[in-house]
Amino acid sequence: MPQTQLDAVIQEASDEHKATVIWLHGLGDSGHGFAPIASELKLDPALGIKFIFPHAPVRPVTINNGMEMRAWYDIKSMDMESRADIVGVKESSTLVTEIIEQEITSGIPANKILLAGFSQGGVIALHIGTRYPKPLAGIAALSTYMCAPQTLDDEKHDANLLTPILCCHGQQDEVVPLFLGRAAFQVLSENGFNVTWKEYMMQHNVCLPEIKDIATFVTERLS
Repeated sequence: MPQTQLDAVIQEASDEHKATVIWLHGLGDSGHGFAPIASELKLDPALGIKFIFPHAPVRPVTINNGMEMRAWYDIKSMDMESRADIVGVKESSTLVTEIIEQEITSGIPANKILLAGFSQGGVIALHIGTRYPKPLAGIAALSTYMCAPQTLDDEKHDANLLTPILCCHGQQDEVVPLFLGRAAFQVLSENGFNVTWKEYMMQHNVCLPEIKDIATFVTERLS
């Protein structure tokens, strides 16, 4: 049975709550893994940003011999065409969309909600952001790729065509090769999205220059 609600690490805004960042972790991690990024970004407290770091559901992951771990979807094969289990992607996208809707209900408009995701989490952020029917503040897709790029043309929503998307990737990424990140950027561009590409001398991780670029992006989008 799909999970019905996601638990999360929540860091409330230190000032009046004006905006929200929802940050999705990678395979086998949890919301705790990226929680320190909130302070590392050194954002102005006056922006009033609340951070939500959801925990992915626990599920068996085929390529890891069926071992159960936190994963936004199953990875059944390292074949690039079938790497992401689309059923799992859609289930997790629904769960994260519920968090977006909860923030809107609490009084934060969609255009003050920014989605960020690393690796598997980036797949979910891109899947939601390109299909969501309300304009979001921005999407940060980190060391990631796109599932089912062939369906984007039919499934995309115009609401976020102008929403800035920041794609960041490591030139030495051994988990999600650079060409997969570039391919996602290309598909987004071809579908008319407002996307920027940045790459860094790093592997499948986050580096200081990237953190500075993300901080600039978040500040610009949520000011």
